Amino acid sequence: MIQPFLILETGQPVASLRRHGRFPHWIRVAAGLSRDEAVVVDVEHGEPLPSPEGFAGTIVTGSNAMVTEHHDWSEHTAKWLGDAAQAGLPLFGICYGHQLIAHALGGEVGWHPAGREMGTVEIERLPPSNDDILFAGLPGRFAAQATHLQSVLRVPDGATVLAKSDHDACHAYRWGTSVWGVQFHPEFSTTHMRGYVRARHIAMQREGLCPVATARAVAAAPHARQVLQRFVRFARRATAY
Repeated sequence: MIQPFLILETGQPVASLRRHGRFPHWIRVAAGLSRDEAVVVDVEHGEPLPSPEGFAGTIVTGSNAMVTEHHDWSEHTAKWLGDAAQAGLPLFGICYGHQLIAHALGGEVGWHPAGREMGTVEIERLPPSNDDILFAGLPGRFAAQATHLQSVLRVPDGATVLAKSDHDACHAYRWGTSVWGVQFHPEFSTTHMRGYVRARHIAMQREGLCPVATARAVAAAPHARQVLQRFVRFARRATAY
């Protein structure tokens, strides 16, 4: 029996990219999951959270919301994620999901003091990642897509930071043996990333960033996508009958 993955939908893509589908579709395609292998719950709009039993793992999407806004739906989801993590369910958080899981487990999330990180960025693996099932064997530095204003400022007790960028000291962490968060977007294609740069061009200009140069520098990020695919394989093995 193949157990499905639960995808917790915490937000929508920018309007200009919604013709390409919603975040769960992007994640499912990048992860190599068929439509029947994923169950989507739109927690942002109040869909009820199911029992974690019967799922191979849970993936938490990105969002335009901020964890520090403490929306009721977000705090309710955080409580569910904390309980699921303690119970041993494999979890994988992306961007907002990365931050929400850290918050759920007692970490600190807030505005990054250096502001926005946007575009294709270089991720540097840290020494602890050499023994991590999702990161081991990847290049020491690899490309990933990123767009965020808030970050994990302090990881939860028991968490290990696995990767960073020049901008952000925590681009990936592992908590325990089956919970991961990544600030970057392994599900983003170059089309998605360039679309986000176009959608944020006015804000970037106000912040002293160059959207034209950022868009030109967007490049494929296959190793970042591998991290998501490795999580799927890990969770399949961890919950196999």
